[in-house]
Amino acid sequence: MFNFITATDRYIFRLVLVPMIGVFVLAASLLLLEKMLRLFEFVSMEGGPIGVVFEMLVNLIPEYAGLAIPLGLMLGILFAFRKLAMSSELDVMRAVGWSYLRLLRVPYLITLALVALNFAIVGFIQPQARFAYEEMEFELRSGALGASIRVGEFNTIEDRMALRIEESEDEGRQLMGVFARVADDDGQVLSISAREGRFLANREDRNTIVLRLSDGVIVHDVTDGTPRVLSFSQHDLPIDLPALEQFRDRGEDEREYILPELLEMGWSPESTAAERAASQANFNYRMVEVVMMLMLPLLAVALAIPPKRSSSALGVFLSIVIVVSYHKINQYGAEVAEIGRIDPTLALWGPFAVLACLIGWMFYQVAFVPGGQAIGFLESFYSKIARRLKKLLGRDKLRGIVPDDDPDLIEDEVVGEVKINAV
Repeated sequence: MFNFITATDRYIFRLVLVPMIGVFVLAASLLLLEKMLRLFEFVSMEGGPIGVVFEMLVNLIPEYAGLAIPLGLMLGILFAFRKLAMSSELDVMRAVGWSYLRLLRVPYLITLALVALNFAIVGFIQPQARFAYEEMEFELRSGALGASIRVGEFNTIEDRMALRIEESEDEGRQLMGVFARVADDDGQVLSISAREGRFLANREDRNTIVLRLSDGVIVHDVTDGTPRVLSFSQHDLPIDLPALEQFRDRGEDEREYILPELLEMGWSPESTAAERAASQANFNYRMVEVVMMLMLPLLAVALAIPPKRSSSALGVFLSIVIVVSYHKINQYGAEVAEIGRIDPTLALWGPFAVLACLIGWMFYQVAFVPGGQAIGFLESFYSKIARRLKKLLGRDKLRGIVPDDDPDLIEDEVVGEVKINAV
């Protein structure tokens, strides 16, 4: 028990940890930055406060962590074993009797910890965060988060008042060049223009605010009669706030349920067939995403070790493609299962079984077959393509620099060809 974690295990732990954290932060940052641009545009169009963008992004972190954590785990292990292979340290460890399964002791301890974390995220944190994000988006659209009056545009309030402001100062507290047109149920219309104005809270009625205007004119239009004009130095105009709609209850989307709720709905005889199908599909989707993480260390090792005397990074590229593609396949399978076209177990655990068998075969080739390569045929094909590309790029670089009929170049090419034929 004392030697359960050795100095070599601690060395592998350091090799795995640094790239794993780096990939996780990079992947999550890229996903959040892409969403941040859309949120800034959305919030600015709705006239809401900028600070709400960052609150919405916080609620998106659990959503993106479901993909960033498996990707960071796999690439962390892959880069660690690739470094060991490239520096020949892996050969030394294998020579002293360390098998690949023994070398994966620490990576699997990390994997188990991340499996538990990802289970908590997708099972309990992510549904709550998704509902909070939807609620904030709804409140932003309805104006409950403090949507502001757009400067230079006509703003309609409860279909009976039009308000336009030329300029805004002091973070919206001081309004310059105010025009308001108010109509009542009797057909009377007030057209008000003022040099400046300010919004004030009404302590007696929280559903009404007061627009205090200064230095302006009121034109009172009546249905039968001559319009009356009144100048004022100060005038308070009450504005009734529109009634805010209440946001829906949690559970309109099955992705907003936590795992115990999905279990109760998915296998309850009281649920409808559509509810059972959607709940079971969502439950199996979350579980298969978590369980798949147990296969990632084997996949990382199988793709990390390049052929001898080769520094090919094809395995790194292929690993990213496999993880992202499998994630998208699961999403598609869950969507198809939700509408009842296919059994959720087959739609989600079927691709898992196929990929798990493929990963097991790839790891067996690397760990137990002497000189075996998991993607040897791909490496060979990739090397041939790379050589052809280098040859084409090399010829392109010579064009324009060396004349096509240069005798020295022709002689060198002929000599090189003769030497190759002699060999």
